Amino acid sequence: MSTQPNTFLTPEEYLAIERKAARKSEYYRGEMFAMAGASRAHNLIVVNIVAELRQRLKTRHCELYSGDMRLRISAAHLYTYPDVMVVCGDPRFADDQKDTLLNPMVIVEVLSESTREYDRGRKFGNYRELSSLQEYVMVEQDSPHVELFSRQSEGGWLFKEFKDLNQILPLASIDCELPLREIYDKVDWTA
Repeated sequence: MSTQPNTFLTPEEYLAIERKAARKSEYYRGEMFAMAGASRAHNLIVVNIVAELRQRLKTRHCELYSGDMRLRISAAHLYTYPDVMVVCGDPRFADDQKDTLLNPMVIVEVLSESTREYDRGRKFGNYRELSSLQEYVMVEQDSPHVELFSRQSEGGWLFKEFKDLNQILPLASIDCELPLREIYDKVDWTA
């Protein structure tokens, strides 16, 4: 739902509003959209991924961001908040505020009923506009199911799927492996 119905906002106007707001909103082609809260499973999965990646990247020149770091995709006229982003090398930011990242190598989204189609469709299409992006990971929260899209040298994307808690998610671009068992640690599907 747009917070500014029938009103076109410039990116600068959006950022001025967003930087003062109590709740996060995405920006897409002139409109702001309030973001909904996340479930317990969603939060557990994000924390698990961040904890695992932090341990693996601790001694490397990489930075890890969770849901409060904004991402700008200029070509798509989009400002959004991915669940997890990784940058190796020097991070680039939209301005001196350093609250809007431009060059993630890996993006992770935890899917929900309300965001699943958007995250798989238009949002992934927008993410592909980022030349820095090498891997896009979508994690289901209702069952063990992880989808990995890896950019190929010719420009296409290779798809791999993981559905067994004994499998390992390989993130080749940052030389990390994440066990699905750790991604889903403490997530209870029986409730």
